[in-house]
Amino acid sequence: MKKRLLYVGALLTTVLVNAQQQDPDINRDKDSIKIEQLQEIIITDSRFQLKRENSGKTVIKIDAVELEKNQGRSIAEIINTKSGLEINGSRSNGGQNLSYFVRGGNNRQVLVLIDGIQVTDPSQIANDYDLRLIDINQIESIEIIKGAASTLYGNAAATAVINITTIKASKEVISAVFSSSMGTNQSNDDSSNNIADFNNSISISGTSNKFNYNASFGHQYLDGMSAVITGTERDAFSRTNTNLKVGYQATDNFSIAVFANHDRFTADFDNSFPIEDALFTSKSKQYRLGISPKFTYKNGSFIINAAYNTIERDIKSSFPNSFVGKSYIVDAFNKYNFDDKFYTIVGVNYIKNETEFTDDEESTIIDPYANIVWISSFGMNLNAGVRLNNHSEYGSHFTYNLNPSYTYKFDDNYLKILGSYSTSFISPNLSQLFGPFGANPTLEPETNITFEAGAELKLSDKIRFNAVFFERTEKEFIDFIIIDFNTFEGQYQNVSDEFTVNGVEVELSSKLLKSLGFTANYTFTERKDKVALRIPKHKANASLNYTVNDKTFLGLNYQFVDERVDTDFATFENRTLSSFSIVDVLFSRELIPNRLKLSASISNVFNEEYTEVIGFTTKGRNYKLGLRLNF
Repeated sequence: MKKRLLYVGALLTTVLVNAQQQDPDINRDKDSIKIEQLQEIIITDSRFQLKRENSGKTVIKIDAVELEKNQGRSIAEIINTKSGLEINGSRSNGGQNLSYFVRGGNNRQVLVLIDGIQVTDPSQIANDYDLRLIDINQIESIEIIKGAASTLYGNAAATAVINITTIKASKEVISAVFSSSMGTNQSNDDSSNNIADFNNSISISGTSNKFNYNASFGHQYLDGMSAVITGTERDAFSRTNTNLKVGYQATDNFSIAVFANHDRFTADFDNSFPIEDALFTSKSKQYRLGISPKFTYKNGSFIINAAYNTIERDIKSSFPNSFVGKSYIVDAFNKYNFDDKFYTIVGVNYIKNETEFTDDEESTIIDPYANIVWISSFGMNLNAGVRLNNHSEYGSHFTYNLNPSYTYKFDDNYLKILGSYSTSFISPNLSQLFGPFGANPTLEPETNITFEAGAELKLSDKIRFNAVFFERTEKEFIDFIIIDFNTFEGQYQNVSDEFTVNGVEVELSSKLLKSLGFTANYTFTERKDKVALRIPKHKANASLNYTVNDKTFLGLNYQFVDERVDTDFATFENRTLSSFSIVDVLFSRELIPNRLKLSASISNVFNEEYTEVIGFTTKGRNYKLGLRLNF
């Protein structure tokens, strides 16, 4: 351990000395530079712009600065460093399927939004959205709320909502950003250091009179690793992203935006039963079209978010198959502010899902909902709402949310006490209702009840600390029940047993010095009633960020993942996977102010050997260089 610490210390010292030598003004007096600390604004937990101190949740905010510091990493890798979140597969080969484990849940309990619009794949068994489709260079920010949020966002918002906001148009007539990175992509036992990871993107945007536009293109190519440990051939991953968004401010009160996206990836993968090399390929293509008109009036606004989304998947393996899923989404809502203390939102959400099995199948959801936010003058805050889900296959289901909090302010500091009691639902998807394997059209929706209690302390701009206890109860859990163990024939059924998950999430953000910041988080998750496959009981992350000067940044990240249980499909027995720790180093240097920035990183500095999924490869020590050019 001492050798490891000396290694990191030497590495940090070397980079720091070099940075100081390159900047003769490093010790200049910066006291004359006034830095205004802006209040962090939270949107996702209420759909209103609220100061963090008035939000009843401990929302995770990943801003543009953090995304830029992590240039070249995937969205799953960045999210995986946050409290309460475990994205299994993000440390493996680029084409590895991703599993979203949040508060002991799984993929079908996590809802992804892009610019406030739900995105799902109705052809998937989990009806989830594949984060591998997204280019992080086209993202402005990410907000994550954990816990039941079905009142505001509907189906599947049971353990988390990941709200992704894409980059906005430049205020200039024309502006462009070009990002490029390259690096290695190798496992623990590979020390060839061949360049096998290429990531490039360009975005052109601007504003002219009443029009604004944003067009972007991105491409990533990964090679160098076999999907399975015993494999010798490389399994490549290739993704392209094309996005176009145009906005028009017709009057002071009316604006409209339209967008079109085309995302696709090709992922090579190997045989998982038995574990061996194979020339298997998975291709996914996504097309999204949408329109968002907005009409504002005194004290309020009326907004429509409408989108059409289709995802095509083609799998070439020992069991080849093709899938097509289509979604039509309309979310129309009215926001009204009675004053600066009382906010209301009333809306209706329509979703139609279609997919192709033996026959074309579809389902529709129509959800009216309402939510209020009250911010008192004496520190009491309340976020509460109701939603009536009307599903074409299983009827109606009522959900609600009650989220009080109290904020005690003193000078520039505050102490916030919060609690919530929320319900949510996960409707049976088309595959479970009508698919070719184990379909059951009589399924009822899964329901979740989540209780939270916690506190957040903010001391000026120096320290922010929060801790939350949660308990989540699952009812009517949908599982695949094997009926005949000789043929493995089975059916999806609602399990009558209740399952309970509880845990603690702790976060610390501090500014030790003007130029030195430290963040850390810890998560404890425990499933009481059944085995939690691939979910660590304890997980911790820590990050030390040093701003050498206004041009140079240096970061050190640490992650600890506790023992997990996984199923070995060679024996159909559960095995305990060893805990592991990973250390990453990040560095960036601005060469031309506001124009050119270089970045470098070393991930898994100590080349730690570990397992995410039994039989599958994980990343060893890797190096990456990148640049970002604004013009």
